[in-house]
Amino acid sequence: MDTALLDLPAPTAARLRRPGWRDPRLLAGIALVAAAVALGAWAVRSAQATVPVYATRAVLVPGTSVDAAALVVVDVRLPEIASGGYLSALEPLPEDVVALRTVGAGELVPQDAVGAAADVALRPVAIPVRAAPSDAVVPGAVVDVWFTPARPTGAGSDDAPAAELAPRALATAVTVAEVRRPDGAFSASGASVVHVLVPQDALEPLLEALSADGGLDVLPVPGGAR
Repeated sequence: MDTALLDLPAPTAARLRRPGWRDPRLLAGIALVAAAVALGAWAVRSAQATVPVYATRAVLVPGTSVDAAALVVVDVRLPEIASGGYLSALEPLPEDVVALRTVGAGELVPQDAVGAAADVALRPVAIPVRAAPSDAVVPGAVVDVWFTPARPTGAGSDDAPAAELAPRALATAVTVAEVRRPDGAFSASGASVVHVLVPQDALEPLLEALSADGGLDVLPVPGGAR
């Protein structure tokens, strides 16, 4: 036997050292855990935080006064309100403001949906309709207004051009502000009146039709109700 092999030193087993508090790896791990805990706590607080904003009690149509009677305060989560630009209930309501565009019932009120009455470029017109309007004709609904001329009577009435007697649209995609339906003893004979908000450039033909012989109809635009 070769005695040189017996003289070699026996290998020493390496021992794992317990990491100390100054070990960079331990410090980095603690920092990551602390950051994760802080981020989670912040996310929970943000998700639970709410702010009070105004919502509508009923439909607001252009020109409607926006005051405490027309609004209700609701609490919404911060992420939902952060980029929305809604009317905050933390501040007093502006005085003498009206709705500039239609806001549906129960909806949050955008800040740009209210302003001064002079900014409303619409005018209310009362339309006495010849037939009871559809149930879809409600405040906030979008409708078209049509006029059907009356057929002339007397000599030469049959010679009237067909184009002059054809129904024609007087205003399209206008908003309903109010609907008055007869009730009680007047429900059988009374006429319904639909108040619509009309742009100024559409007022002239509509006013002419109101004083002419014929019938007016208000037809709802599908999907236009708020």
